[in-house]
Amino acid sequence: MQNVAVISLGCDKNRIDTEHMLYRLVRGGFAVSDVADADVIIVNTCAFIESAREESIDTILTYAELKKSGKCKKLVVTGCMPQKYRAELVAELPEVDAFLGTFEYDNIVDIVNGLFGTEQSGEAEQAHTAENEESTDTAFYDAENCGRMLTTYPHVAYLKIAEGCNNKCTFCTIPSIRGKYKSRPLADVCAEAKKLADDGVNELILVAQDVSRYGEDLGSSLMQLLDELEKLPVTIRLLYCYPERITDELIEKISGSTKIAKYIDIPIQHCSDKILKLMNRKTSRQALETLINKLHAHGIVVRTTLMVGFPGETQKEFDELCEFVQTVKPEYAGVFAYSKEDDTPSARLPDQVKKSDKVKRVSVLGRACAAVTKQFNAAQVGKTLRVIYEDVDFDKNRFVGRAEFQTPDVDGVVYIQGNGLEVGSYYDVLITKSTNYDLYGKVIGEE
Repeated sequence: MQNVAVISLGCDKNRIDTEHMLYRLVRGGFAVSDVADADVIIVNTCAFIESAREESIDTILTYAELKKSGKCKKLVVTGCMPQKYRAELVAELPEVDAFLGTFEYDNIVDIVNGLFGTEQSGEAEQAHTAENEESTDTAFYDAENCGRMLTTYPHVAYLKIAEGCNNKCTFCTIPSIRGKYKSRPLADVCAEAKKLADDGVNELILVAQDVSRYGEDLGSSLMQLLDELEKLPVTIRLLYCYPERITDELIEKISGSTKIAKYIDIPIQHCSDKILKLMNRKTSRQALETLINKLHAHGIVVRTTLMVGFPGETQKEFDELCEFVQTVKPEYAGVFAYSKEDDTPSARLPDQVKKSDKVKRVSVLGRACAAVTKQFNAAQVGKTLRVIYEDVDFDKNRFVGRAEFQTPDVDGVVYIQGNGLEVGSYYDVLITKSTNYDLYGKVIGEE
């Protein structure tokens, strides 16, 4: 039996692809191991922006060196990088034994078996490359084979409900990598959700490039999906919802549901009408303010993504963005610098912003966003929150959990004082202290 290790880079959607690969590999007779013991190392890559590609290449080269040392026999690269740049990668990375794009994961067992059986020659690999180079098929895993080996805590799972994107933001490479938007059939999503719930998952995090568009191509809707998922004994969390598709009906649904977290992720990118138009975003500052204020009025916490240094952004538009954050106060925000991607419309825009200015703006806006989060956290002190216990921090001598308004890995945690807690269970926690990003508390009823 060969040992295989998979390194997953990039977004949660990539993580799901990795989990499907792991399931297939185990079912195909491979054993999952640490990198140090692996006969095969698979790097599932991200190619969204320059920094992601650099991380992917650095990771590939790191494991190429490991392969040269004889510590692993085969190196496979999958995902967005070979989907978009396969020919270049084949030419420049002879150390890699096989490449698979984003819609070829079904072939992972056959490809790896081939590396240990009838070895593919360089010519055969390049023929395979040419055959698949233009593929943007968005077929999903069939219901029979949609098993996953979760890489999250066993009580949490990301649930991909669609592939691709039709929004055509001028800075984005996703359509060229993942293709046009395609919703998963409602029955398939619900079948996987039920299986995950039956296996002990009690939090499902819905992801897609645009969760709010779900079902438009199938004659259904996100509302219909939520109605079905609410029948399961799980908490449902919504990520990646575009602001122009967040309706009053959806807001009321989140606010009134006992199954949906009072939380929503909205990648707004900017607030300046000028910059939004250049980005080909379908909203305005006034609409964004109205939306976020409405969400807050319904008790819904907002996470967002903000981009600085987009072409044409002057100090005036940047100051407007900082003022916007201080006005509408999104509880959580990720701040990123614009990345000039050569095959996107924004790369051809005039008034490109200097890298040094982008770096400064990330820092300034990041501090403004952090101040809002700190203020929000301070307001939790004295409250009793429902917290799910997930881990232990031995340095702090505390259990670690999350409140309803915290998504794994991005929104901070709650450090809990308590006894005999069970992973995946919920507890009422009195919040006694806050920091810039995290909360501290003790389980109610314990000294």
